[in-house]
Amino acid sequence: MIVLASRSTTRISLMQNAGLKFDVEVARIDERKIEEENSQIGYTQFELTAKLAEAKALSVSENHPQAFVVGADQTLHINDSYLHKPADIGTLKAQLDLLRGKTHMLCSAVCVAHNNKIVWQHQGLAQMTMHDFTDQERDLVMELEGNQLLQSVGGYRLEGPSIRLFEQIQGDYFTVLGLPLLPLLSALRELKAI
Repeated sequence: MIVLASRSTTRISLMQNAGLKFDVEVARIDERKIEEENSQIGYTQFELTAKLAEAKALSVSENHPQAFVVGADQTLHINDSYLHKPADIGTLKAQLDLLRGKTHMLCSAVCVAHNNKIVWQHQGLAQMTMHDFTDQERDLVMELEGNQLLQSVGGYRLEGPSIRLFEQIQGDYFTVLGLPLLPLLSALRELKAI
């Protein structure tokens, strides 16, 4: 049995499209508290993202110890700080303006917990460069995408019109979407979960 510890529609869709059979249970963790604790320790973006994914997987594994619980998370790092899902349209606009014409790092971590232990983990990194878009380009993308942008760290979706805001992307597409799918599928095969 596989359980995805996420309510992300993108992660659910990716796993469904890969033909996986799984249940979904949202992890009850305080992500901002975990970020704060780990920033005091001085963890790298890789380490922080991994800790968030692990916390999700372990939280759900407590309820399903015999299942293979998939935990995943994503962080966006720019100018020595992290961005999160924008709370509202004003925050979204400000985040896109911050990213305009710059390169930021998007890290996605995925892990598998079994019997309340992490048995596998992986982190992927993508380097994302936005072009120096105009306010009109930004506003058009926001109009085309709608409130979906409020569900994405950084406030964009590469699988939608937001792709227009980018100049260059270096990294795995599934990492950008928030679930490094190919390494996960390989791990699930090795663990005999699929």
